[in-house]
Amino acid sequence: MNRVLFLCSGNYYRSRFAEVLFNHLARQANAAWIADSRGLRVQKDGIVNVGPISRHALEALAARGLDVPAERWPRQVTAEDFPTAQIVIALKEAEHRPMLEQLFPHWAQKIRYWHVHDLDAALPDEALQELEALIRELLVEVTTEH
Repeated sequence: MNRVLFLCSGNYYRSRFAEVLFNHLARQANAAWIADSRGLRVQKDGIVNVGPISRHALEALAARGLDVPAERWPRQVTAEDFPTAQIVIALKEAEHRPMLEQLFPHWAQKIRYWHVHDLDAALPDEALQELEALIRELLVEVTTEH
């Protein structure tokens, strides 16, 4: 099974939405791919999330007929997460590249960067719709290449 790892700041909104949606679409396509997600600032000195997943992500997934699997809290990315993924995608380059260069300089240049805004710059409907389109493109890419 191939693995894609989605990264965002808090592993609470964008990356969690991406993980659940990608896994649903990959199952539908019988693709040998699975997604996971992590955050770059989930540690105790980073982002404090108010729950396991953003209500915006939950609402967007529910609108697509998807339930979030067993509740889990956001997870901090570690160096051990990178070698287990064939593709690693950070969801907003301007936000995440500096964090990756600081935390994991060896991996920062090997990661794909998308440009999906967080809540400070885009409404959830807009950002998650854009993210869905990118995920669908990614799934087409990986199922035609592998």
